Amino acid sequence: MWWISAFLLAQAAPQPPAREIQQIQDVRSLPGELDKIPVFNSNSPEMVQSDGILLSTFSPQGMKVPSAHLNFTFDGRFDLFTHHVAKVKSVKAPQTMYLGLIVRNPSSRPVKILVLQAISHMTKDAPFISLPGTTENNRNRVYAGPGSRSSSDALRYERGLDLPVRVDLPPGETKMLAVLPIPAKALNGRTVLMRLYSNGKVNLASLAMWAKREGASKERQPTLAEWQNVLTTGSLVTPRDLAPTPPGQAVSKFIYGRVAGVAKGAEWKGTITDRPTDKSLTIPPPGKSISYAINTLDNGTLGTNQIQSAPMVVRYPDTAYKAHGNYGIIYSLTMPLSNPTPQSQRVALMLQTPLKENKLSTGGLRFLNPPAKQIFFRGSVRLAYEDDKGQKQVRYFHIVQQRGQQGQPLVTLTLPPGTVRSLDVSFVYPPDATPPQVLTIQTLNSASATKVSK
Repeated sequence: MWWISAFLLAQAAPQPPAREIQQIQDVRSLPGELDKIPVFNSNSPEMVQSDGILLSTFSPQGMKVPSAHLNFTFDGRFDLFTHHVAKVKSVKAPQTMYLGLIVRNPSSRPVKILVLQAISHMTKDAPFISLPGTTENNRNRVYAGPGSRSSSDALRYERGLDLPVRVDLPPGETKMLAVLPIPAKALNGRTVLMRLYSNGKVNLASLAMWAKREGASKERQPTLAEWQNVLTTGSLVTPRDLAPTPPGQAVSKFIYGRVAGVAKGAEWKGTITDRPTDKSLTIPPPGKSISYAINTLDNGTLGTNQIQSAPMVVRYPDTAYKAHGNYGIIYSLTMPLSNPTPQSQRVALMLQTPLKENKLSTGGLRFLNPPAKQIFFRGSVRLAYEDDKGQKQVRYFHIVQQRGQQGQPLVTLTLPPGTVRSLDVSFVYPPDATPPQVLTIQTLNSASATKVSK
């Protein structure tokens, strides 16, 4: 969050000038692709100051402001991601904002929605705190910010919200899927991640409404009728975020914009091999690295020409053209590491945050020493592999990385001559992170191998 970053910058001691590090290495596009699952993605405007519609896929027919409704129905598996910050007009007048998720069955037959997973955290219960760059997180106790905590819970398939597992919708009926408070003394954000399934067509909308007053100080939650009134007579929440730069337009400052619409793709699955027809990935020579780009985007492909941002199916004209950031999307990657040499080799896996580039001006990645103060990644990564003793391991690490940070090895493995060992990497790309990152495999030489613990 920008206000947390500003606070940390203000409190930080003066930092020596950064020295740029150029790492000449092979940078490759990421194998695999996004699936076709639609994602209700409500993130614009991020800062919410008024009642209104955040995102509606309802039909515009009969609505007072037809342009606020995108006329899209979900049917089958779909996901939901919302992230908004409530901002009160005065710190002396704290108030609760409510995020309302409303669903409708537009068909003539009954429909049921299954809530497969529902997670939500606020800044209030997941504050932004200073954490080490890498922390073992097998017990899921390490997090910094609602995006970090929500994505870590989602990675473990936990259920955090107390919602019904099943919602029945008779023909033409509208119900609240969830009503979530965001108490705000000044600023307070809430992240929501849901995995859902419907056995018929449904419309979905996210709405914002300040608590209603009863007397001088008592607040109450809005009623269903009040939510329906906002949906049918309300307009989009204002003020709006900055409008995005159209794709392909040459400008000095490219504005990505925030997302409000339906994106296509909830999970990126891929097996990382030398070529699509191969069954393994040959490790690099000792002292060398291979990096695979993660979450590349317009003007930030790291020389791969690959854009991983989920395409938008429907969107508002003043919001992002793609789901830049892929927030809430699961990355599930398998790396069958092959050592074709006659000697045992020691390899390390790292997540890194190089400087964003579209074309690699130096033939490799650029980092900063020391890294910039801005935090570009806060989240957990799951590793599953067979260790050097033949034991199956599943480990979680919480990672905090600043802009230009090279990162530290998450795991090191010894591969005997002529062997293949599989390493599975998965994570839910955390809200509040800034892409792109890279996943790097490095073969250690004998000197560096002694410096890295198992």
